[in-house]
Amino acid sequence: MKIYFAASEADPFAKSGGLGDVAAALPRQLANMGYDVRVVLPMYSNIPHQLRKEFIYKYNFYVEMPKVHQYAGVFTYEYQGVQYYFIDNEYYFARNGLYGFFDDGERFSFYNRALLDLLIREEFYPDIIHLNDWHTGAAAALFKEFYAHQPGFEKTRTIFTIHNLKYQGIFPYSVLKDYLGLGDEYFSYDKMEHFGNINFLKAGLSLADFVTTVSQTYASELQYAYYSEGLHSLILHRANDIRGIVNGIDVEHYNPATDPDIFKNYDSEHIEGKKKNKTELQKLLGLHEDPDVPLLGLISRLTPQKGLDLLAFIFDELMEENVQVVLLGSGKEEIENQFLEFSHRYRSKASANIFFSPSLAKKIYAASDIFLMPSRFEPCGLGQLIAMRYGSVPVVRKTGGLADTVVPYNRFTGEGTGFAFQNFNAHELLFTIKDALYYYHNDVTAWKSIITQAMEADHSWKSSAKEYVRLYKELIAK
Repeated sequence: MKIYFAASEADPFAKSGGLGDVAAALPRQLANMGYDVRVVLPMYSNIPHQLRKEFIYKYNFYVEMPKVHQYAGVFTYEYQGVQYYFIDNEYYFARNGLYGFFDDGERFSFYNRALLDLLIREEFYPDIIHLNDWHTGAAAALFKEFYAHQPGFEKTRTIFTIHNLKYQGIFPYSVLKDYLGLGDEYFSYDKMEHFGNINFLKAGLSLADFVTTVSQTYASELQYAYYSEGLHSLILHRANDIRGIVNGIDVEHYNPATDPDIFKNYDSEHIEGKKKNKTELQKLLGLHEDPDVPLLGLISRLTPQKGLDLLAFIFDELMEENVQVVLLGSGKEEIENQFLEFSHRYRSKASANIFFSPSLAKKIYAASDIFLMPSRFEPCGLGQLIAMRYGSVPVVRKTGGLADTVVPYNRFTGEGTGFAFQNFNAHELLFTIKDALYYYHNDVTAWKSIITQAMEADHSWKSSAKEYVRLYKELIAK
């Protein structure tokens, strides 16, 4: 089976969020299973130089768009058993950042056309074209219009994965005609039209042969208007063609037994190593050094989606407890300033680190006793999976992938990998944190059992990759 995986980012080449992790780990797992997997990405100028210098230039061609024609260089690189293609165009991709530019509609129209043209030039006719998020959504429309009936593509099927419905790639109508080169038949509510504009994500949602989301619960939640971000009717129309497959994590990369970024390595049989990580992190961040004080970690984009307003509302009450809080992430300025103010007010108990550092993130996972994810919605979430891998007990809201991956502790059976609350309510969050603190302080046996269950749970890509393979085979058989 031949699989063509199209994304806008993949670790370690470019990454702004969870998509970068998925686009790296899933193709690698599929390749390990013996499938011919090829990944295509934009060749951003901020790809690390030590990787970029290994890329091999192959050839170039021109992408013909109605308004412009643009150079597309093709570079290749094999990384961890996966063949990568990089589409080069300095006008579009030699910028300080991945997205958020005034001409993103033009940039990603070019990329969507180029990634499909590449297939013909490579004479690679995949069984599956797997598109991801709005950045590649328009390729579903382009494939149907220009490629599906060409020799070699007769049996090719398209899958579109929604990693986060919040971000849709909405651009003026002119992008449809000037850059995608699609006719007005695509400017309809059941295809790409969106309140007078065009919507790249909607193209993938409406025109791909099948749609997946990144957890079973999120797939169900999207059928409710509260979660569907203005696409409720279309999602209900395609409900039979939408399936949730939960993400995994790279368990080799995230392994506290071998991780070089943490202060002391440990495993589920030697969890006392977490205390050394805690005291070293406390020292690094200027917190009061105490191996026994419960340390609460939070690593997140600072956006309304992540439920930071709940934590802010009860922060003063939380500081009345004997706890410490460490936050890492950046985002909306008002949220950043709010938590910076908390860290100044509670200097020995709270640390707000308004940036992102993969190394510091791992140190927080390893040092923290409790990991907070009070999300308003969460398509899958990787933070809770990594936290469990490092023995940091998650306290989460039961939504999306958080509901699918964290088993709430049951004091009667002793089963559970974390704690969860149902309603988006600040004091439900506070009471759930206090519930976790109760076991931390008063029932060491139960607490160690929760940590062990969390660390030994299988959150690798193995089972999820098998689900994708089953889906691929179902589509090919149709």
